[in-house]
Amino acid sequence: MHNLQVKRHYTALKGFYLFAFLGTGSIIPLLSMYLTKEQHVSGSQVGLIMSLGPIVMIFFQPFWGMLSDYTQKTKSLLAVCTSVTGVIGLGYILFESFPLFILVAACFAAFQSAIIPLSDSISLRYTQQTNGNYGGIRLFGSLGFGIAVFVMGQVTNQLYPIHVIFIFGCAFLCMAAILASQMPGQQKTKTKINIRKGFRELISNKPFLIFMIVTFTSFAPNLANNTYFSLFLDKSGASLSAIGLLFFIGVISEIPFMRFAQKFIDKMGLLTVIMLSGGVSLFRWMLYFTEPSLWIIYATVCLQGVSIGLFIPAALQYVKKITPSHVEATALTMYAAIGNGFGNWFCTFVGGYIFDYVSIFAVYLLFAILSIAGAGLTLYLIKAEKNKHSLHQTAVTFKP
Repeated sequence: MHNLQVKRHYTALKGFYLFAFLGTGSIIPLLSMYLTKEQHVSGSQVGLIMSLGPIVMIFFQPFWGMLSDYTQKTKSLLAVCTSVTGVIGLGYILFESFPLFILVAACFAAFQSAIIPLSDSISLRYTQQTNGNYGGIRLFGSLGFGIAVFVMGQVTNQLYPIHVIFIFGCAFLCMAAILASQMPGQQKTKTKINIRKGFRELISNKPFLIFMIVTFTSFAPNLANNTYFSLFLDKSGASLSAIGLLFFIGVISEIPFMRFAQKFIDKMGLLTVIMLSGGVSLFRWMLYFTEPSLWIIYATVCLQGVSIGLFIPAALQYVKKITPSHVEATALTMYAAIGNGFGNWFCTFVGGYIFDYVSIFAVYLLFAILSIAGAGLTLYLIKAEKNKHSLHQTAVTFKP
C-alpha cells in the first residue's frame, strides 16, 4: 500500500510539472505577438507589459514562501495559485485597453510566481524522504514547455486564432491545480513559525547570501537569453522556422541532463555541478559574442541542456542543504525571486540598452562577464565548504 501511495504521489508531481509548464508555455512565448497582432499594442507598451513579470516576482515570490512556511499548507496554496493564474490569463481576451492589460499582467505574474518555488519545495522534500530523483520529476516541466512552444506555434499558425493560447493555457493550469491537490502533504511542525525570525536567519546565512549572488550572475543570463536569442539568431541569418526549431531543441535538451543530474551530483557534489553548468554557460556566451557562423550555433544549442538542466536540480538542493527546514519555502522563493525576478529583469533591462546602442552580440559579453563573477563566487563556496567552520559562519549578527 505504501509503495502504491508513493507511486501515486510521483505521478501527481510529474503530471503537475507537465501541465503547469504546458500552461505557461502556451501563453508566455506568444503573448507579445498576441498583443501586437490582435490587440495592436505598441512596441513600448508591449515591453512594459512583458517587463512587469520579473519585477512583480521580486516581491511576491518571498511572500508566497513565507505564507507557505507560516500556514504549512503548501500544496493547497499551490493549487489555488495555479488555477487562479490560468483564470487571470483569460483577461487578455476579455479586455481591450492597455491599462487593463497592465493590471492583468501584474496579477498574472503575482500568482504565477508561486508555482515553481512551491512545487519545487514539495518535490525536493518528498524526493529526499523517499530517496527519489528530483531531476526525474522536474524534467517533465521542460518537456511540457517545449511541447507547448512547438505545438502552440503550429496551432496558431494553421488552425486557430492566436487568442486560443489563453484558453489552452487556462485548461492546462487548471489540470495542474487538480494534480497539485494530489501531491504529498507535509509534516506540520508543532512549534509556531516566526516569519520575522526565519527571514533574519536567511539574511544572516553567509553561504545563502553568496549563493543568491551566484544565482543572479550565473543563472539569470540563461533566462534573459530567452528574450534575446531570437534576435541573435535573426542577426546570424536564421529563418523564422529555424528559430522556432532551435528554441525547441534547446528546451528539449534540458531533459536528459535533468534526468541524470542526480548521478552527476552524487559523483561530483552540488557545487561542482553548479560550477560545471556555469562554465558551460560562460563558454556559450563568449562564443555568441564572437558572432559565430550559423552552423556553429546549430551545433552548440544543446549546451543549454547542461547550463539549465544541471543547474536547476543542483541549485535547489544546495539551497535546501544550507537553510533550516522551517524556512525552506521562504528560502526557495527568495532564490527564485533573485534568479527569475531581479536577475532576469536586470539582464533583460541592461541588455536592451546594449542591444540598442552597441549590438545584439555585445549583450552576450554582458552575460559572459556576469558568468565569470558567478564562477568566482562558486569557487569560493567550494573552498569554504571544505572548512566547516567557514561554511557555517554567519554574515550578520542581529540583536532582538
